[in-house]
Amino acid sequence: MSKKKQKYSGIVYSTNEDFDYNREEDEVETLAPNKQDLRISLDKKQRKGKKVTLIEGFIGTDGDLSDLGKTLKTKCGVGGSSKDGWILIQGDHREKVKVLLEKMGYKYKML
Repeated sequence: MSKKKQKYSGIVYSTNEDFDYNREEDEVETLAPNKQDLRISLDKKQRKGKKVTLIEGFIGTDGDLSDLGKTLKTKCGVGGSSKDGWILIQGDHREKVKVLLEKMGYKYKML
């Protein structure tokens, strides 16, 4: 979807010449690490048998999620992605991620 279409998403049409479209951003404030409740699991569904470490439950801005994902991927020395409150780390790195999150002050559960 182009940026122009995203900007006016949800508006059908307005005939008012003075119409000023003010879209409210639903940006969520990032919770402190000790208030986060992250869940660490191993997933291989729909991945052709390849394992990924899945961290879910992050509440905050996309930028902060991306920063946390980048830090974890760098420390584990692998690739992955982060979006929609999920961080995917390629491979089985649950123990390493657990130690890293603990050092950063995050609360977590191993599933």
